[in-house]
Amino acid sequence: MKNLRIGFVCYPTFGGSGVVATELGKALAEKGHELHFITYSAPARMGSLKKNLYYHEVRVSDYPLFDYPPYELVLASKMVEVAKTHKLDLLHVHYAIPHASAAITARDILAKEGICLPIVTTLHGTDITLLGKDPAFEPVITHAINESDAVTAVSHSLRHNTRELFGVEGDIEVIHNFICPSHFERQADEQFRRSVAPNGEPIIAHISNFRPVKRVEDVVDVFAGVRSKHPAKLLLVGDGPERIRAEKRASEKKVRTDVVSIGKIKNPIEPLLVSDLFLLPSETESFGLAALESLAAGVPVIAGDTGGLPEVIEHGICGYLAPVGDVKSMTRFAQTLLDSPNKHAAFKTAAQARAQEFHVMKILPQYEAIYHRLTP
Repeated sequence: MKNLRIGFVCYPTFGGSGVVATELGKALAEKGHELHFITYSAPARMGSLKKNLYYHEVRVSDYPLFDYPPYELVLASKMVEVAKTHKLDLLHVHYAIPHASAAITARDILAKEGICLPIVTTLHGTDITLLGKDPAFEPVITHAINESDAVTAVSHSLRHNTRELFGVEGDIEVIHNFICPSHFERQADEQFRRSVAPNGEPIIAHISNFRPVKRVEDVVDVFAGVRSKHPAKLLLVGDGPERIRAEKRASEKKVRTDVVSIGKIKNPIEPLLVSDLFLLPSETESFGLAALESLAAGVPVIAGDTGGLPEVIEHGICGYLAPVGDVKSMTRFAQTLLDSPNKHAAFKTAAQARAQEFHVMKILPQYEAIYHRLTP
């Protein structure tokens, strides 16, 4: 099959969708496809420019006419420019709005010049589970999905939610998120581990953007329950509106001195490699990339039985699932693993094996099949 010239549109941040899109683009470039990232800043995981990998900045000027910069319009114009200059074969956009809606505008403009540019839209979750519940966005999201030439979702749960919330006419293909195993083939930083747990205590980690949906107070409550019976440390990675609330909760539970907050970091794999358990008690997760990365690092996960998490975590094998808000069960599961070194070791081995089922080289051909179907 021929190599393709693909425009990639995503958020360039540390969030799951940006990470997945960037790693997918890099993997496609390594296979010989030509990848053009079109966004307002270089993706966080992009690294230095390499063969077949390009970045095009979307610059938004601050015009007095607009209260808010018209990013979607400027993005559509940039897509047109890049598509014509580099003779793109298709666009792969991550998120329905504003990316798919901007891509549809770009496609319509190009069509008037006789240029065909198919659009693949990948749904990651927030555009469906959050924005999709706002009536103000529903017509635009529905249009963006229905007008895309192919639509994928990162979990069966997300596909189900999309069908429930929107009048989707076409098929939605489920293509799970993935891991690049080479990222995890490194030694844990023992100096960092000792800085978190100087007496060799087990490290329980939580990584997120600290939004309310992550239920970070539950993280602290589970840790406090574990800490009442085990020496342990809680490692909080990331930042957001609920971080202060989590730290206040730790003070209320009298475990603040055992909580280490390190804020946002470029590579969350490093703290995972020194961790023993990972907590993700979210209200919902469209997939749960942080859970998958934890498994790849050999860290068992205790999470809410919600969204796409049951598609990632095998309950009782590489982690545990509990009803959302069931702090008591999550605490019991954590204690079970910390009480039994043999059980914990078995879960670690199973976690790494489970992660291999989401190897990038198993996921990549699924996207390539869609690309080639649209560009015969």
